[in-house]
Order: sequence, then structure tokens, then C-alpha cells
Amino acid sequence: MSEFSDTTAPAALVLVAAGSGTRLGAGIPKALVEIEGRSLLQHTLDRAVIVDALKQIVVVVPPSDDRLAAQAAAYGPRIGIVSGGTSRAESVYAGLQKVSAGIGHILVHDAARAFTPTCSYEKVLRALEDETVQAVIPVLPVTDTISVVDPPHEGRLQEVKCTPDRSTLRAVQTPQGFDADVLRRAHRYLQDADAAQFEAVTDDASLVQRLGYPVHVVPGHPDALKVTHPKDLQQAHRLASQSAPTGVSPMPEPIIPRVGNAIDVHAVSDDPHRPMWLAGLHFPEDIGLAGHSDGDAVAHAACDALFSAAGIGDLGTHFGVDRPEFAGASGIVLLAEAARIVRAAGFEIGNVTVQFVGRRPRFATRREEANAVLSRAADASVTVSATTSDGLGYEGEGAGITAYATALVYPRD
Repeated sequence: MSEFSDTTAPAALVLVAAGSGTRLGAGIPKALVEIEGRSLLQHTLDRAVIVDALKQIVVVVPPSDDRLAAQAAAYGPRIGIVSGGTSRAESVYAGLQKVSAGIGHILVHDAARAFTPTCSYEKVLRALEDETVQAVIPVLPVTDTISVVDPPHEGRLQEVKCTPDRSTLRAVQTPQGFDADVLRRAHRYLQDADAAQFEAVTDDASLVQRLGYPVHVVPGHPDALKVTHPKDLQQAHRLASQSAPTGVSPMPEPIIPRVGNAIDVHAVSDDPHRPMWLAGLHFPEDIGLAGHSDGDAVAHAACDALFSAAGIGDLGTHFGVDRPEFAGASGIVLLAEAARIVRAAGFEIGNVTVQFVGRRPRFATRREEANAVLSRAADASVTVSATTSDGLGYEGEGAGITAYATALVYPRD
């Protein structure tokens, strides 16, 4: 968090977020445009709330738009919300009406400059600690040659009237800071200005300067990009992904889960004495399923789904007939080993679901028992359900069982 001395005058921020964003072409208020999953308003507030000297933050939102108001309100009791006007000057004036009387300094900032770092706010506030400074703006040197041209005239090209020395030129940013009384006086003056005077005001600093107050400068920051045109969005995404507000943990990278599906089919054994193992349970009243191991189609499908989700092969890759040590192995042993292999590959298991199709065994009364046995083996949630095929196919004839499984895994950090 930023720190200022106890003698620093309390400050407020008027944050203008009422623009329509017509030039951006997003079809929504500009401050609602999302960059890396957060709106421009949220990115701005993420940084502004870190500045302790800002005792009050007034967010100016479009009239009759509850979306931005709801986003702003989530930042806590320092936030005030007010509807803006049809112009930026009208919106700032509306915000000033919400600023408490005891505030000594007021900063005015545009939500379009969402990635302005906290150091820019702090430089402006420190400059205002000097009692001789009543207005201060952050600026950047101009690198391009700038020419002043004559007004446009239909039918002929404009002419260059002069080319100022660019060493004296600066590009102006926000937040702009002011003595509170000076800024209020300037905006009261503007309320009585004629149209020509109103149009001549491009920002709050130019308004204050027109009333005869000197405007001082502090170094700006290249990250204080103003998002105006669609081409600016690419740079905004870069700024959002490369930086986080000081004192706030960056948004964690989302954990993308991986899903694997599997199917396992086993015929009923020709051996009437082969035990039936399914879903990790023994069903002594039924003839078992044929297979290299114990024929547990449910456990095998769960293994295959795990391998599929992790992208590390399949059941045959790890437990094929070329692995004699797994001949006759129980499905529970295979599932526990499959879970170990998946975790060794850098994944954690979310859950596994299996449904099998078959006439037998009768499963409903043992479902919870099966879930518990399989979940212990995988050390993760495994759930099983059963259905029939209404007498159709080999499952309906009682000649075999089909198990369908889905597994969810996710990479560990």
C-alpha cells in the first residue's frame, strides 16, 4: 500500500467511466470492455484503491446503466457512484458534487487509462503537497514532429503554419490533480460558459489554466495508455498480462481441466466357474467376465478414461498382454496403479464417473459400496451407475457388459 505523511491533505479521485466508447466500436460503454477477463473499470479500480491517500473515489457511470455501478460498489465503502452527463465536462462536474467538503485535493482520471500504475497517482499527489502547486498533470515527451496546420478548407490541402520545437511539447495523461477549491471554481465557471468556451476546454487542466492558474507537470508513465480505438485493445491485453497493480496479487492463471472418455467391453466368460468382479466388488451369484485380468469392465473403463484425460496412452499401453505381471490382476489394483501413473505424469484427479450397461449383476443395492471401494483405490471420487439396454444387443441378451467412463484431471503447478 502507498504511504503519505499525516499532514497530507485528504484526497479524492473522480473517476470518469461514463463514456459510450463509440470510437472503440464495442457496442457497450467503454469502461465495460473486458481485458483479460476484467473490465477497464475494474482494472482502473484495482490500482486506484491501493493509494491510501485517496480517501474517497467517486465513479461517474453512464446514466441508467447498473452494470458499471455494481462493479464499482464491490470495491467497498470508499466508493461513491454518480451518473454522468453527455460530455466529459458534465460528468466531472457531476462527480465533484459527490466529493466530500473536507477533501483538500481532487484527482480526475479516465477509466480508459485503466493500466495507469499507482506511481502516477502518487507523483501527482506528492506534487500537490507543495502549497504553491494548485494544478499538476502527468506528461510524456513527444517523440514525433508536431506541426500546426491551418483550418481545413474544402477544395484545397491544409498548410503547415508552424512546427514547434518538440523539446517543449508533452503528451498529457491522467490522473490530473488539483487543489479542490480551484477545480470546483473552474467547473462552476464552465457552467456559465458559452458554446465556444465550452468547446475550447479539452481537459480539466486546460480549464484551470484558462482561469489563470499555473499548471505544473510530473513525469507520466507509458503504461497509462488511453484505450480509444480498436487497435489499442491489443496493447491493453499486453499490459494486463504483463503487469499487476502493486500490492495486489496478480490474477492466477486459470487451471484448465482435461477430460477423457473411455469405453470397455467384456463378454461373459464361457467358464461357468469364473468369478464375477465388477466395480471392485465380487458378485458370487453371477458368472464372471472374460479378460486378461479379472474382467472388471467398470474399473478398466475408469483406468482408460484417466489415461485419456492425461494424454498418456490407454489401458493397453500400461497393462497390455505384454505385461504378464498384470495377468489376473484385480480391477482395483489396476485403478490404483492408473491413478499413480497419472499423478506421476503431473496431474491431479478431479473425479471419474462410470456407467455400465448390462442385464446383470443386480447393482442398485451395492452402488454406494462400489463407489467407496473405487474411490479408495483412485484416492479420488469415483461414482458408478448402471442401466440396461431394454433387451437390445449383446447387453440385452446377457452376453456381455459395456462400461462408459469419463474422467476429469487437471495439471498441478
